[in-house]
Amino acid sequence: MTEEILINVTPQETRVATLDHGVIEELHIERASNRGLVGNIYLGRVARVLPGMQSAFVEIGLDRAAFLHVADIWANRQSGVGGEHGGKPIEAILSEGQSVLVQVIKDPIGTKGARLSTQISLAGRLLVHLPQDNHIGISQRIEDEEERTHLKEMLTHVLEGLCTPGGYIIRTMAEHATETELARDVDYLSKLWSDIQDRVKSAKPGSRVHQEHTLAERMVRDFASEQTVRVLVDDAAAHARIVAFAERYAPSVVERIHLHAGPRPLFDLYGVEQEIERALHRRVDLNSGGYLIIDQTEALTTIDVNTGAYVGTRSFDETIYKTNLEAAQAIARQLRLRNLGGIIIIDFIDMDLPEHREGVLKALQAAIAGDRTRLTVNGFTQLGLIEMTRKRTRESLGHILCETCPTCQGRGEVKTAQTVCYEILREVMREAKQFNPREFRIVASSAVIEMLREDESAALAQLSGDIGKPVSLQVEPRYTQEQFDIVLL
Repeated sequence: MTEEILINVTPQETRVATLDHGVIEELHIERASNRGLVGNIYLGRVARVLPGMQSAFVEIGLDRAAFLHVADIWANRQSGVGGEHGGKPIEAILSEGQSVLVQVIKDPIGTKGARLSTQISLAGRLLVHLPQDNHIGISQRIEDEEERTHLKEMLTHVLEGLCTPGGYIIRTMAEHATETELARDVDYLSKLWSDIQDRVKSAKPGSRVHQEHTLAERMVRDFASEQTVRVLVDDAAAHARIVAFAERYAPSVVERIHLHAGPRPLFDLYGVEQEIERALHRRVDLNSGGYLIIDQTEALTTIDVNTGAYVGTRSFDETIYKTNLEAAQAIARQLRLRNLGGIIIIDFIDMDLPEHREGVLKALQAAIAGDRTRLTVNGFTQLGLIEMTRKRTRESLGHILCETCPTCQGRGEVKTAQTVCYEILREVMREAKQFNPREFRIVASSAVIEMLREDESAALAQLSGDIGKPVSLQVEPRYTQEQFDIVLL
C-alpha cells in the first residue's frame, strides 16, 4: 500500500519516493539524459540472426543493438519455442535487414543491450491492452473470486459491440472499479494503438513509434490508489502536467495531487535525502543493535546478518532468533529501496532450532509479499543460506548513482603504502638493469614518499648503493596511494 508519493522534479532528473506509514519503501530515479526504455515501441531492423542462440540483434536507434529471443516472438509462441517444442527456428522467421515491430521489455543493464518482444502491450491505469491477443486475463493479486468474476463480466460487457481487436489484462488497480472506468481505459488504449499503427506506416526502420509516459506520470498511474492520502510535487510546471495527466487517466486521484511550496525542499522534509545516502552504504543498522552487510557483484548480491551489539535478555538462541526476524523485515525493505535484482544470497545468523529457521523463513516470505517485483524464495540450503531471486527490471539504485572507484577499481580496498614502496623498489631495480640514467626520481603520493624517507630509508639507501645511482624523491599530491612513476634523469 502506498500512502504518500513524493515527486521531486528538476530539468535534469525526476526522483520519486513512495511512503507507507511514513516509512520510505521505494525510490525511483529517471534522468533526462538516460530515460528508461521499457514500454517504448520501435520499428526495428534485424541486424543479425544467431541460429545457435536462437536470437537476433535488432537495431532500434540506440548505441547498442537490442536483443530478441525466439521465445519473445509472439507469432511463434503459440506453437512452441524455437524448434524444440514445435515452433519455427528463428532463422525461419527473421532475416537480416527485415523490419519488425518490437517493444522494449527490459532496459539495457551494464554491457547488455535492451531486451525486446514482438508482443505489444499498452498499459493503462486499470487495463493492459494486448492488440495481438484476444483473451481477457486478470491479475493474480486480485484474490477475491467474486470480484474477479465481476470485473471480467463488466469488461466483457464493455467490449461487446466494439470493433476493437485484441485482448486485455485487468490490473490490480482495477479492483472495485466501475464499468465506466473500465470503458474509459478501453477507449484510451484503443485510440493509442490506432495512433501507433498510423505512425508505423510512415516510420523508418530503427525509429521509435511510441514512448512510455514519464516516471512521474507512471507513478501516478501505477501507484496512486484509493489508499493514497496525497501526492506531493515540488515543481509547479510538473504539478500542472501531472494533474492534467491524472484528469484524463486517473480522475479519482486529482484532488489528492498537491504542489509542495514550503521553505524546506520536499525530500529534505521527509528525510528522503538521508535515506538515499544510507542506501548507498554496505552496512544497514538494525534497531536492536544488529546490522546487515550488503554487497553487490556482477553475479549476485550477498546479505550477511550480524548480531552486533544486541545481546538480548534471554537465551543466546532467542537473541539470534530475534535478530534474524528483524533482519528479515529490513532485508525485504532494502530489496525494494535499492532495487536489488538477480540472485540474492542471505546469510542469516546460524540457528540450531528448526522452528526458528521456519519462523525466519515465514517472516521473510511475509515481508516480501507486497513487493511489486516478482520474487522466488528457495528456502534454506544445506549450508544454512537462503537463496532467492528478484526479477531485474531496471538498474539498482547504486548503479544509477555511483560508479567504480578510480582508486581501488572496485576492489573496496587499496594497497598499503608499504606494499607500494616495495613495488617501487623492485621497479627501480628492474629499470636500472635496462637503462643507465644519471639519476632515478621516484614520484608518488605523500604517504608513500613519507614511508620511503622514514621507515624504508635504509632499504632505499641500500638500493641506491646496489645500482650505483642516486635516487631522489618527489611528492605528487594528485596521485592516489597506488600511483607512482619512475623518472629517468
